Amino acid sequence: MAQRPGDEWVKPAGATEDHLHLMVQCMEAWFLADRRALKEFFGPGFRERALPAATSQPEKVSKPDLYHKLEQATRDTKTKGTYGKGEHSFKLLATLDPALVRKACPWAERFFVTLDRWME
Repeated sequence: MAQRPGDEWVKPAGATEDHLHLMVQCMEAWFLADRRALKEFFGPGFRERALPAATSQPEKVSKPDLYHKLEQATRDTKTKGTYGKGEHSFKLLATLDPALVRKACPWAERFFVTLDRWME
């Protein structure tokens, strides 16, 4: 809230911290949490070794690096071709195991906890 240059916004009346959720880098970070889903979705030719290390924190991988690694991992796939946000992102997102995403991505966990609380 107006604490950095470019953040000249006023918090809406009645808004709380539960109302603010920002995507850490991009939704593709969640894909790294469920590599099984990536492998199954892209099928033959998928190169998991091209992705960031399995021990990396998905939400800390930069957007350019993540897109580059996804391109490298999928460029030789036989059925889906190279990763494309418009062509693949939401179809792939629907196949992810939410428990794996929540475990690997603290900001995703915060988002889901908030949604769960609002739905009670």
